[in-house]
Amino acid sequence: MDTTKKLQATKVIDAPARDIFALLSDPSRHSELDGAGMVRGVASDGPPISGIGQVFTMEMHADDLGDYRMVNSVTAFVPGARVGWAPKVDPTCELADKLGDMEASGHTFTYDLREVEGGTEVTSTYDWTGVKDEQFEQMFPRVSQAQLEGTLDRIESSVA
Repeated sequence: MDTTKKLQATKVIDAPARDIFALLSDPSRHSELDGAGMVRGVASDGPPISGIGQVFTMEMHADDLGDYRMVNSVTAFVPGARVGWAPKVDPTCELADKLGDMEASGHTFTYDLREVEGGTEVTSTYDWTGVKDEQFEQMFPRVSQAQLEGTLDRIESSVA
C-alpha cells in the first residue's frame, strides 16, 4: 500500500470507546467534529451508522469547489471499535456537472478505537490510495494533517 497517500492522527481521549463510537456513528454530529470545516451537515436525517453498506449524504463546502454533496458508503463497522466510510460526489449535485467525467471517489475516512490506560486511543485514517482518476488524485490531500488532528480535538471536546 502506498503510504504517501494516507494521513493518520492518533490521540488518547479521556472517554469510553462506546461514547466516542456513538458520536462518530451519528452523521448529524459530523459537522461539529470536522477539523477541516468542510462538513456543513447531513442532507437528510437518518439513523446512526449501524453496518457496512449503509449510506448517508452530507452537505459540504470547500472554497475551491463551492457547495456540494457527498454520498458516503460505510466501509468499516465494528461496534465500539471501528467505523469508516468512503465518500463519493453526489451525481445529482452541481459539482458533479463541473467535474464532468472525473471519477470523484476512492478515498476513505476510518476511525479505530482502543481502550487504553487513561481513556480511548482514537486513530483517524484518511486514505486516498483507492483514487483511480488521475485528475481527481491531483486534488489530494483535501484534508491536512493538522485538520485531521483538529478533528480528534473536536471529538475530545464533544465527549468531555
